[in-house]
Amino acid sequence: MTLNPSHLISPKLLLIIAIVVLYMATVASISVGPMDISLSDSLLSLIPTLEFDHIPNHISMVIQQVRLPRTLLAIAVGGVLALCGTVMQGLFRNPLADPGIIGVSSGAALGAAIAIVFFSSISASFPTLLLFGTVPFFAFLGGAITTIVVYKLGTGKNGTSVTMMLLAGVAIGAISGAMLGLLNYYADDQALRDLSLWTMGSLAGASNNSLWLAFAALISLFLLFRRDANKLNALLLGESEAKHLGINVQTLKRRLIILTAAGVGVTVSLAGMIGFIGLIVPHLGRMLIGPNHQTLLPISMLLGATLLLISDMLARTIVAPLDMPVGIVTAILGAPFFLWLLIKQKGKL
Repeated sequence: MTLNPSHLISPKLLLIIAIVVLYMATVASISVGPMDISLSDSLLSLIPTLEFDHIPNHISMVIQQVRLPRTLLAIAVGGVLALCGTVMQGLFRNPLADPGIIGVSSGAALGAAIAIVFFSSISASFPTLLLFGTVPFFAFLGGAITTIVVYKLGTGKNGTSVTMMLLAGVAIGAISGAMLGLLNYYADDQALRDLSLWTMGSLAGASNNSLWLAFAALISLFLLFRRDANKLNALLLGESEAKHLGINVQTLKRRLIILTAAGVGVTVSLAGMIGFIGLIVPHLGRMLIGPNHQTLLPISMLLGATLLLISDMLARTIVAPLDMPVGIVTAILGAPFFLWLLIKQKGKL
């Protein structure tokens, strides 16, 4: 296996291109929305220390308190989902693996929904506690349990079975869906409203508090995953080969599973269920620069942030002035890609 095929794009060149495209998408995201605001006014409104007489206060408020936090949250959540998807595919050694496809997102969603419903009475008085405490914790717990169950069911004496992993993900997704329906039935009006929007995935609730948590997760996961990049490369050769290279495979798997569950838990608690980012982006990254995780991880992080940012811009403009949940857009974009990937991989399953 060649980790850096010569016919693919240079990683440094692709990194520069990805950064430029992400910057352009960020600028566009700040200026796009139901309210018609020019690009120049949008950019000038980002400078709080300067006052411009021709820019009304309500425009500055929209840019600084609505569009900018939402744009930054899309970047962080998209980056985290792409990183987790890359690690999951490297861990299972198959491009079909994804936190959403194998049920990890469903498990995290169920955990977060439990927190929303049963702790909704304290959300009005202690919203920060709900954001930084119960919802992320329960989402992480649900994602971790789901990941462990899927891994145990899909792993046998002959290694990891992708078919068993997908079937386990379908079963867990069905169970989580049933439990979510039960929670919807028992939830009060406020919790039901929160759950309905949240289960479809939305970045509309972006705030300064959520940005701190999102970027802390993004930076931490990138540094921790990048530290294990060479070990993931060795794991691509097979578990036996990785063991011969002196890698403690079981410890590596447990660490990556816990970190992935934590990342998915954070994204689910902040933005709801957003699928297919972790499936599409790593596969595109491998098509462009190969499977070397030293370069694949940063490229995937940038591509994931860009893809979710573009999806959110579409969600804001397709049915404007209404705000379509971004999870619907990513599903529309990702489902055909997943079908194509299944057809391509069916001979190997």
